[in-house]
Amino acid sequence: MNSAARHGHARGPAGLMGGIYLPRTADALAGAMTTYGIPLLVLATTNSAALTGFAFALEWIPRLAAFGWAGALVDRRGAAVVFQLASLARASALAAGAVLLHLYPNGPVASVTVVVLAATTGVLTEFSYIAAETAGAAAGRRAGRRAHRVQAVLLGIDQTATLAGPALAGLLLLAGPPPMLALITGLSLLAALLALRTPPSPLTSARAPKGQSGAGLLTGWRTIRSLPALGWLVTGLTLSNLATGLLQAAGPVIVVQHFGQSTTAVGLVWSAAAGATLLSVTICRFALDRVGLWPVGAACAILASLACLAAAQAPDYLSYLVLVAVLMAAEGGMTVVLRTLRSRLIPPEMFGSTLSATILILLLPFPVAGVLTALTPPDALGHVITVCAALQALGLFCAFARLRTDPALRT
Repeated sequence: MNSAARHGHARGPAGLMGGIYLPRTADALAGAMTTYGIPLLVLATTNSAALTGFAFALEWIPRLAAFGWAGALVDRRGAAVVFQLASLARASALAAGAVLLHLYPNGPVASVTVVVLAATTGVLTEFSYIAAETAGAAAGRRAGRRAHRVQAVLLGIDQTATLAGPALAGLLLLAGPPPMLALITGLSLLAALLALRTPPSPLTSARAPKGQSGAGLLTGWRTIRSLPALGWLVTGLTLSNLATGLLQAAGPVIVVQHFGQSTTAVGLVWSAAAGATLLSVTICRFALDRVGLWPVGAACAILASLACLAAAQAPDYLSYLVLVAVLMAAEGGMTVVLRTLRSRLIPPEMFGSTLSATILILLLPFPVAGVLTALTPPDALGHVITVCAALQALGLFCAFARLRTDPALRT
């Protein structure tokens, strides 16, 4: 272990708080407001369900293209440097967008601005996320047998941000786009400032080849294939993400146009979901200490499948909100299992590349969900969600049935 790693370990909770948790908090809140606020901004600016779905897809497609570069860059330059630069670049893009929307609140310029913001912030958010995850994984490795507790705290930070982010974005949007974008800009700058305290990652490889994002993803793909437990879990969660991604992409259309609620109500759905997920993560943290990874993951998979099937047929806004909250709470439990498993299994020297490949696979359904939302008439969205929920249930059943006797989930 190098000196930076020893120093971070010696600092204990103080090192985790100042170097890992606080930067992650600011970045997660900025990312949540961006992810959920930009589609709301598009709908408020254009009043078009099809363009909202298109913008959602455009928000995710560049993210996927950036993963190879992000993982390779983190392995080569270190998590702290990449995190700080990505946060600064996102702040600059959002500040420029706020100025343009203040000068041109409607019309073609406003439409182009929000669509470009979706693509740009999506890419930069993924760079900062990969960097933050790599730093968190290093902290988890130093925690040893208590790695799942570090991952639970990190996921709790993400869900707390998701709890506040959508509601805050929807509330600020009532005052206009510039105030919302200004706050996200400030949070991005704060994340960059706090990143100065993040220790150099012991996972950094100075020998990583320059400019070979494809090679980095190929290395990550080979690593996933060599770890059957990780591969099966990623497969099941990828199919699950198609259903949850469709609910997220179609959320503004369902809540505003189908249930007749406001844009603030859309944020409330995901804030309630984040609150339920935060509670779920806390419960799973103690359950994992007692029963292990597989029982917790399998129980969450069953709950997620049932909730998603029911959400597709929700008769009113309140039941829809509750079912989405239950679904995302179950997803949160499975995410703790995934994060703990990958921090145990992935070799440190290729963690950034493998993490990029893993997240790339998990996020592929999101642009697909945006395209489905754009192409599906609003009245038919419930039927499409039902089909995706059935695929989710099948994928999770196969994954956890295969993992039932795997020693990686029994340790």
